[in-house]
Amino acid sequence: MHLTIVNFFKKTVPGHIFRGKRRLVKPVSKRAMETLTREYERQEQIMFLLRHPYLTQEQSAGHAKELQKHEKLVTKWTEAQTLSKMKPHVTIEERLNQLKVKEAWD
Repeated sequence: MHLTIVNFFKKTVPGHIFRGKRRLVKPVSKRAMETLTREYERQEQIMFLLRHPYLTQEQSAGHAKELQKHEKLVTKWTEAQTLSKMKPHVTIEERLNQLKVKEAWD
């Protein structure tokens, strides 16, 4: 009985509470504003680092040659190794070969 009375006098929004003309709008708190400003400052610092890279274009041009990453990748994916993992090619003629009983037409 007590819960029914509490719920009966409770002021709520008709319909969906976060949509529509009479929606429930959460007030902006100081903590939310601080979080948002920290996020914006972090994004601005990331954008600054992206605008001013650590290496120049000339310095970053050949830095991966000494690591030989490309050669390792090529040896990893040789054609023989790739073909061994793939299924063999099947033609339509091979699929329909069991339908051939005799060559002569009736």
